Amino acid sequence: MTTDQLREVLQRVAGEDETIDLSGDITDRSFEDLGYDSLAVLELSNQIEIRYGIKLLDSSVIDAVTVRDFLELVNTTLAEGAGQDAGASDPSSGALA
Repeated sequence: MTTDQLREVLQRVAGEDETIDLSGDITDRSFEDLGYDSLAVLELSNQIEIRYGIKLLDSSVIDAVTVRDFLELVNTTLAEGAGQDAGASDPSSGALA
């Protein structure tokens, strides 16, 4: 997931709130600085889970203070899922398909 893809979902979560400024480099900004409270960040994670078919632990989401932290969480989870999917289809892995 890229910063621009996350920005798109952030805009959807913000809805009509014009006080949210997602322009420029947001990577190292905290969600609080961007105007997102913890409930909005959990909604963001819910949207990401639906979009990418992954599960993010609420505790990990809460610990992701900045956009960079959140992107690392999502991308690590996506990579782990891809690795598990590959193992499931690889007969030499010992996993059942």
